[in-house]
Amino acid sequence: MTRWPIPEPMLKALEQAHKAAEAGEVPIGAVIVKHGQVIACGRNAPRERHDPTSHAEIEAIRAAALALGNERLEGCELWVTLEPCAMCAGAIAHARIARVYYGASDPKGGAVEHGARVFEHPQCLHRPDVYSGIAAAEASTLLKAFFAARR
Repeated sequence: MTRWPIPEPMLKALEQAHKAAEAGEVPIGAVIVKHGQVIACGRNAPRERHDPTSHAEIEAIRAAALALGNERLEGCELWVTLEPCAMCAGAIAHARIARVYYGASDPKGGAVEHGARVFEHPQCLHRPDVYSGIAAAEASTLLKAFFAARR
C-alpha cells in the first residue's frame, strides 16, 4: 500500500487501532513520542469504558501526562491513524503537543483539515505542526473493513 517504510510510531498507532477493532471499537490508535521514544499509547475505547471522551488521542494524552507528571506535553509528537475530531484537536492544543502526524483524513468528523479546522481559529492558543497522509491507505483500509463487517 505505502510505497515507503511506515515510521515506527505510526506502526505502533496502527497496532493500537487493531487492538481497538479486536475489542469492537472503531479502529483508531494513537501514540505519543518524546525525544524519539514512545511514552504513551491509546486506542479508541468509548464503548468499553462507557465514556464518549475515550478517543485514542485522549487516552494517549492522559497516559503521557501521567508518565511525564505534567499536563503540558511540550516537545511531544502525537501519531494517530485518523484525523483528529474537534474534541481531540482541542485537547491537543491544551496539551501543547508540538507535532501531529495522522494517517487517514476524515471529511465527516475531522477537525484539522476538515470541518471546524480547530487549529486555524484565532481562539486556539497553541497550533501544532500537522503532517497528514502517513500510512493513510493502511489506516483507511482498517476503518473500511471494520465498518463493512458491521453492515
